[in-house]
Amino acid sequence: MACLLKNKLLPLLVTALGFVMISNSLSAHHGTTAFDMGKSTVVKGTITKFEFINPHILIYVDTIGDKGDVEHWIAESSSNNHLSRGGYNKNSLKVGDQVIVTGHRAKNGAYTLELQCQECSVTDSRGKVLLGYYF
Repeated sequence: MACLLKNKLLPLLVTALGFVMISNSLSAHHGTTAFDMGKSTVVKGTITKFEFINPHILIYVDTIGDKGDVEHWIAESSSNNHLSRGGYNKNSLKVGDQVIVTGHRAKNGAYTLELQCQECSVTDSRGKVLLGYYF
């Protein structure tokens, strides 16, 4: 019985524990606790940079704030692999595009938006969706 426990059950328990530890770290990485998920924020501006990269697509948008100063926003979306399956690619957005970005703002007030939600999108000034969340 002790041999069965040592040779069969112990490796199984160690493997299961490893999976639990990995899943906890993955959910923390992909968590949304840093963002105000109860309220959408809309930013209208110009794309200054578009990175269609892993682990997350980054869209840099400049807009004019209430006080007349330039605000540099960063919108973070899913991975390029994930959005590629929805038909999006590195040419979906271009530097200089005038866009309306809808997402969830960072709770700490940083000019950062999280775009991994059904209501999140990047549209042009006519309302055409240039980048949307793909499930």
